[in-house]
Amino acid sequence: LSSAKRKFADSLNEFKFRCIGDAETDDEICIAKSLQEFATVLRNLEDERMRMIENASEVLITPLEKFRKEQIGAAKDAKKKYDKETEKYCGVLEKHLNLSSKKKESQLQEADSQVDLVRQHFYEVSLEYVFKVQEVQERKMFEFVEPLLAFLQGLFTFYHHGYELAKDFSDFKTELTISIQNTRNRFEGTRSEVESLMKKMKENPHEHKNISPYTMEGYLYVQEKRHFGTSWVKHYCTYQRESKRITMVPFDQKSGGKGGEDEAVILKSCTRRKTDSIEKRFCFDVEAVD
Repeated sequence: LSSAKRKFADSLNEFKFRCIGDAETDDEICIAKSLQEFATVLRNLEDERMRMIENASEVLITPLEKFRKEQIGAAKDAKKKYDKETEKYCGVLEKHLNLSSKKKESQLQEADSQVDLVRQHFYEVSLEYVFKVQEVQERKMFEFVEPLLAFLQGLFTFYHHGYELAKDFSDFKTELTISIQNTRNRFEGTRSEVESLMKKMKENPHEHKNISPYTMEGYLYVQEKRHFGTSWVKHYCTYQRESKRITMVPFDQKSGGKGGEDEAVILKSCTRRKTDSIEKRFCFDVEAVD
């Protein structure tokens, strides 16, 4: 999840809007930089979240693990010792009850003393076990609850950091909201005009030619010599009648863009090829000024 958030933030930061026209409006500038602002907020939130997670290991998991090993583990050991002594004590009692009354007095007294010793040891082990259980119960009140409190404090710090980020982001959010609304309003306002103009251009294409500094422009295939013959290479060409300047730019159809350096020449002559001299229908020879 963390990796996905950071990749998303990186993608937002690298994304660039392409605006129509040479100059950008204030609204377009605001909208264009919004993605970088979003990326910054996401990164800051993720950094704080990672600090919270790392802090959780120190203030919550480690203390609880220590409590489990040292306190609960000690109580379990005391329980095992108590169970063992209980079994031993019960065995001694059972054996003592089965003693014959015909035994000598000295033997009976010795057996009584043995029972007293085992009972005393059992009593001590029982007290230790009860003490340890009580200690664990009491320690839970602070050694278990206190780490949880510290973890929640870290959680609150994370949420407070998010609140501070939101507060700092508030002014830009307001500005961005206004810019988005302005852009939407302009779009809705000009949409009908654009549709009307498009309709007129479709109905009378010759009356609505594109305004261009060039007399003609478009795609041409230029025959180029290769090691093993010739090849037709697609170019985007522009021509200015006044200066007789032709500019040719190699165009790669697959990549959808410029495929080489510009080449400009001054036209000396342009002669249409005869149809029977070449397999191409529309072909002409261009001679440039040296």
